[in-house]
Amino acid sequence: MHRILRNTLFRLAKDDVREFIAENEERLIQIFCEELDKIDERIEEERVFIDINMAALGRELMKGVFATLYRFLDEY
Repeated sequence: MHRILRNTLFRLAKDDVREFIAENEERLIQIFCEELDKIDERIEEERVFIDINMAALGRELMKGVFATLYRFLDEY
């Protein structure tokens, strides 16, 4: 019963969830990139074989995450 209720509530709220993510996408990406910059600063250059711009990579990864979330919400 719990699962049925949860799934019903999710179906009712999924459009609002999608809208919320879309409205806040840039801020979420910004926060994610800031956190990746912190990770990048903690990693010693000598331990990394290639220097990767973590924030730029993270931005593209988050766009993929958002695309995945939108697709899931559209298909659910």
